[in-house]
Amino acid sequence: MSSHMPEGPGGPGSMAVPADVVLDGANLPAADVVRLADGTARPVPDAAAMRRAEESWHAALSLAASGRVYGRSTGVGANRNESVPTGAAAEHGLRLLRSHAGAIGEPLPAREVRAMLAVRANQILAGGAGLRPTVVTALCEALDAGAQPVVHEFGSVGTGDIAALSQVGLALAGEHQWEGGTPPAPLALENNDALALISSNALTLGQSALALDAARRLLAATQVVGALSLLAVDGSYEAYAEPVHAARPHPGSYAVARRSRYLLGAADRPAPPQDRIQDPYGFRVLPQVHGPAQDAADALERTLQVEINAAAENPLISAANRAAYHHGGFYLAQLALDLDHFRLALVQTARLSTSRLAALNEPAYTGLRPFLADGAPAASGTMILEYAAGAALGDLRAFSAPASLGHAVLSRGVEEQASFASLAARQTLRTEEPYRLVVGCELVSAVRALRLRGRPVDPDLPVGHAFALADRALPDDFADRPLTEDVGVAAGLLDAFAEL
Repeated sequence: MSSHMPEGPGGPGSMAVPADVVLDGANLPAADVVRLADGTARPVPDAAAMRRAEESWHAALSLAASGRVYGRSTGVGANRNESVPTGAAAEHGLRLLRSHAGAIGEPLPAREVRAMLAVRANQILAGGAGLRPTVVTALCEALDAGAQPVVHEFGSVGTGDIAALSQVGLALAGEHQWEGGTPPAPLALENNDALALISSNALTLGQSALALDAARRLLAATQVVGALSLLAVDGSYEAYAEPVHAARPHPGSYAVARRSRYLLGAADRPAPPQDRIQDPYGFRVLPQVHGPAQDAADALERTLQVEINAAAENPLISAANRAAYHHGGFYLAQLALDLDHFRLALVQTARLSTSRLAALNEPAYTGLRPFLADGAPAASGTMILEYAAGAALGDLRAFSAPASLGHAVLSRGVEEQASFASLAARQTLRTEEPYRLVVGCELVSAVRALRLRGRPVDPDLPVGHAFALADRALPDDFADRPLTEDVGVAAGLLDAFAEL
């Protein structure tokens, strides 16, 4: 399932006039990268930031003309010690873009490319790239028009998205294909522009922002589904009591418990149940499992806030100091580790969903027939959903393998380490579909159990709103039948649940 986001200006959900997002190289949040990628906002470069970028560009031109500056008056990678003769400088930039625009694999979805364009425009405005400001203008024009270059999937190992950005550079120069709306007029890119444009992890950062947004929504929705399942088994609110979490005050767990009480209309100190001392882990440890995922999401967002607004180009051009600093600030170890951590935390929450799904199939907790079956002899009911959810969970586990364990030695040994943040971002994006399906299986079973039990759900509570949405959308046929479409419908409801 997809998150049903619009594909840009003119797409579904884009009838309203897009709001402006100011790009100033310092304050762009990940959420606004998502809005720009989806065409629900338009980029507006800040005037002061454009002046800063222009100063950086002039400083870079001066430095390259009077000394050795990596990628401007020299080659790149293992060719860093080879000088570029003045007579060859004009063609050096285009040759660099042409040689590095070798990304392979399938073309990326449009919104991922647009997220990259938004991040790169904002980073240039941080003032360290030494890149002509008209590139920012062109990138913003493309975003405003819903145009994006064709960019292929593979080409980065987490030390710069140089292949993808080289394809962007060639598109800006008029040598590579655009898709979507009307592209900006071709730019004349010189030798000083090429490395300055591609020395960035803008694709990885854009993909990470999209993945974080989708996962946060799914986490919020999963908590709502967990609340429905708790009602379906007459579960206890005690595990969410404020004193429990005040005594062990991890920020995420405390916040998750508070939201569970809100969803369920529970008191801060709920009364204990009369007939069950405590519930299975699927219900009882929801704050302890969802809390770390929320903390991991917050940590990832903080890292993205730094990186999206960073002048991390190599070399860093300092107009104030009239200096070019050669460095490794583009290396994304922090982001790779945060993405890996986040995926591991996501898998834990999905696994907990399958635990609740198992409880919903158990007569001891629902008082119903095994597998929520109807009255037919030996009916299987929702039995297959455990298998289906387990299969989708298998994909989630595979995607949770730490990308940061990767290793590469490149460019004749000069670049002998890689963060693989780019792989971590792709893996995090790919968690969305299987995660949706796992939780969709739980939602189908929770709604079925509540219906079969005739269990009333207070329509004034957030959990009651969720049940009403699902009750209208899901079939009420309890006979043995294929449940594929039911799960698809349930998975599609999660976006609405996230807003409750």
